[in-house]
Amino acid sequence: MSQESETVLSGEAALPGALPESLRAELIAFRRDMHMHPELGNQEFRATAALKRRLEQAGLTPRVLNSGTGLICDVGTWDGVRPMLAIRADIDALPIPDTKAGVPYRSTVADRAHACGHDVHTAIALGAALVLAGLDRQGLLPNAVRMIFQPAEEVLPGGAAQAIESGALDGVGKIIAVHCDPKVDAGLIGIRQGPITSACDRLEVALDGPGGHTARPHLTTDLVTAVARVAVDVPALLARRVDTRSGLALTWGRIESGHASNVIPQHAELSGTIRCLDLAAWRDAPDLVHAAIDEVATLHRAKSQINYVRGVPPVVNDGDITDLLRSAQTARRGSYAIEDTEQSLGGEDFSWYLEQVPGAMARLGVRAPGNQAPYDLHRGDFDVDEQAITVGVELFTAAALIDGNRL
Repeated sequence: MSQESETVLSGEAALPGALPESLRAELIAFRRDMHMHPELGNQEFRATAALKRRLEQAGLTPRVLNSGTGLICDVGTWDGVRPMLAIRADIDALPIPDTKAGVPYRSTVADRAHACGHDVHTAIALGAALVLAGLDRQGLLPNAVRMIFQPAEEVLPGGAAQAIESGALDGVGKIIAVHCDPKVDAGLIGIRQGPITSACDRLEVALDGPGGHTARPHLTTDLVTAVARVAVDVPALLARRVDTRSGLALTWGRIESGHASNVIPQHAELSGTIRCLDLAAWRDAPDLVHAAIDEVATLHRAKSQINYVRGVPPVVNDGDITDLLRSAQTARRGSYAIEDTEQSLGGEDFSWYLEQVPGAMARLGVRAPGNQAPYDLHRGDFDVDEQAITVGVELFTAAALIDGNRL
């Protein structure tokens, strides 16, 4: 029996598609090379070329997205009738320095790091494509599978829209993904039906007035007071105009105004993010935010300009697809390798795919078992237990096989 046709037993389930040790080593090397050469959103030319080259070596036919980075690649031949399962990975890095010490794969690019695990997601999807291609050659792949290597997840409103415009969902009936979670041990996945991430939008506000002397604020627009009231009162107003269960929250990250202590400025700026746990409330958020800002600004005689940048809706996991991930992990590693997970306030552009087709995202444990250090995403010292790559590959391959056999 070849390595590609090895089976993994869990209870009564038996599925082909275990990750061969030789391929595991290759995927770890691929992940580390990608980690050393991080690329920001829409600049992932090196990663795109490396993926294209390896997929072509496996006899597959990847297609670069219209945006110039990222790829779509089908494993197996789609019959044009049965909808495909899509597997999505994101390939971009973050604009922060890599502060890890003592690892040979530390970033070689200044102020760039794979601090969110996208290199791990990419290696997992590549491994799944290669394993599924081997099964397809043996006639063991029941239905074609679409691989999506997506650029620019970290760039609002996200590269998912670019992938969709390039035809990533053509012929697709459902979609799955994983996201690294440093609070979950490697070997486990976290699953949640319903919302698993938050919506995330960006807000930029400019306030203007005629300016004047701090000795006579009653003769002009006291712009510093106006911007302070917007900063304090608008989040409070929103909290009273939206059902608190929706989790709508406006948090400011920047406020600027003035240059002298005795001059009332003519211009002030604020910027922040709006996060929301509920999809319906997120859809109403722009109108509510605009109204609240205008109300407070007008009260203080300031003119407001509002730039509300739509980011991403919440990821809402479909019940049936969540069950598919649960079945896949159970078949590979047993039900003990699954834990419930909570909804995060982080945003994820995987949600844009779910506006088109049902899908689900699982949290992939990447914490070394026994390590209780408080690591988090988007930190310069972020790293993973690379056992997670094997877990992710085998989760995806099992999901593809189970789903294909159900059709």
